[in-house]
Amino acid sequence: MSQAQAKRALSRDEMERVARPLSDEGAVGRDGYKRAFDLAIIGLAGVLLFPVWLILCLVIPVAIWLEDRGTIFYIQERAGHGGKSFRMFKFRTMREHADETGGNLEKGLKALTRVGNILRRFHLDEIPQLINVVRGEMSLVGPRPEWIIRHRRFCRDLPEFKQRLNVKPGIAGLAQVYGHYWSSPREKLRYDNLYIKTCSPWIDLKVLVLTVWVVVKRAIRGGGGG
Repeated sequence: MSQAQAKRALSRDEMERVARPLSDEGAVGRDGYKRAFDLAIIGLAGVLLFPVWLILCLVIPVAIWLEDRGTIFYIQERAGHGGKSFRMFKFRTMREHADETGGNLEKGLKALTRVGNILRRFHLDEIPQLINVVRGEMSLVGPRPEWIIRHRRFCRDLPEFKQRLNVKPGIAGLAQVYGHYWSSPREKLRYDNLYIKTCSPWIDLKVLVLTVWVVVKRAIRGGGGG
């Protein structure tokens, strides 16, 4: 879907904020709700979907280990709020010691394990990032954190790319809902700035619901991750 379609999902008041230029402070003063919102959603989902979480958190690690007896988690340095790096957690989806830097998408796909392919298809490899959210390093909704090397390269080519880190990076985001993994840095920045200018609890709820819908739709169609 296009950026115009994303904008049409916003209210009139939200659109007025979109029309204003993005300042260096970004969403300062508008994202104060995020910590309480994130913990409340995680707590509510944990209670309502406890059996599902329990099964996933038991079955996935066992399946990963049984396939190649390798490590369960993959940890990588990502660019966080204000450009500060942090260690992001994921379930390992590639063969042990395979290149998971994202530098070569074709090689990365070839290195996927059978379990990893299923996890990627349904974005279940992202579940451990809830640890990052609880630790305050990420939010449920926000710009996806880039690999440090890619972030620095994008900022050299597109200096305003650093504006997307005016808020905490997120597990879900507008760029993932309306864009693709291979979207250009400039396109990602447009979606992320759109979110920064309009972020609110209501917008976050809408993005979370849309994310679930898009993941299921793409999984059924056999599409790749975002």
